[in-house]
Amino acid sequence: MDARVKTYDDKMQKALDFLLSDYQTIRAGRANPHVLDKLKVNYYGTPTPIQQVGNITVPEARMIQIAPWEKSLIKEIEKAIMASDIGITPNNDGAVIRLVFPELTEERRKDLVKDIKKKGEECKVAVRNIRRDANDSFKRLAKSEVSEDEIKDLEDAVQKLTDKYIKDVDKAIEEKSKEVLTV
Repeated sequence: MDARVKTYDDKMQKALDFLLSDYQTIRAGRANPHVLDKLKVNYYGTPTPIQQVGNITVPEARMIQIAPWEKSLIKEIEKAIMASDIGITPNNDGAVIRLVFPELTEERRKDLVKDIKKKGEECKVAVRNIRRDANDSFKRLAKSEVSEDEIKDLEDAVQKLTDKYIKDVDKAIEEKSKEVLTV
């Protein structure tokens, strides 16, 4: 692959990776510890990810259990969960915090699928913007040292990449939507 095209391939891959990591934080009825990835706890004045202040386990299909390494952090972890958009009230027994995930309603599943599709469309727009940037940079090359045929080849290569990534995004949207709609 041409080095000039490889740069844009990397950018498109980053856009897809961002989408996939974003999808991991969407809960699909089952307990998924990744829903806690964006949460930070006030740990001695420093915002710290929950994964770094306790042990996170999934003892049952619909439950996440957080065992903080310091008992004093239980209140802080509870506060962070309550302030987040997870939508689950934590249960605390003094030693561990349990998050029990309720069954998703049909309406909530449909809302999540809409959100999944919206994020997928945003990723497609990002990929297309990268293609546009690539084509603009190739046109600037035409004014200097590169032949029109080479420019055409570069544009074709970027278009093939764009098609591949759009197909990957569509596949990701379909898989996540199916996961959310599965009862």
